[in-house]
Amino acid sequence: MNKYVKDYLLRGLIFSGLGPVVGGCVYLFIELSGERLVLNGYEVFLAIITTYIIAFVHAGSSVFPTIERWSKVKAMFVQLLSLYSVYTIGYLINSWIPFKIEIIAIYTSCFIGGFLLIWLFAIISSKIVSNKLNAKLMNIKNQQK
Repeated sequence: MNKYVKDYLLRGLIFSGLGPVVGGCVYLFIELSGERLVLNGYEVFLAIITTYIIAFVHAGSSVFPTIERWSKVKAMFVQLLSLYSVYTIGYLINSWIPFKIEIIAIYTSCFIGGFLLIWLFAIISSKIVSNKLNAKLMNIKNQQK
């Protein structure tokens, strides 16, 4: 089995259990906000399964940026596509967002904007860290001469 497939599955399995916990917290916060929440067994089951799958894919997709032979743009695009797909389908199945074009357009804009902002932060952070490490290595190299 491919190393990256194993990593994807392992990461997904390790963190997927957090999905239902997050889902439960969301329902708790809705209830604490004063909104009366009534769910039937089907809705609870669907929310648990959906949040499990979302967490699995979310954690697993963190392997894409580690694939050395992929460009950063390809890794970012594949990760965006996988996350957007699973979140959107999950949200629509559970009626967490209505199936209206204008709502989905706003959701899509926010999702892509947030995703790009997180990637930008990650790229800038890794550049800063790598520059510091390179400076330290150059310092050590110069001291050994």
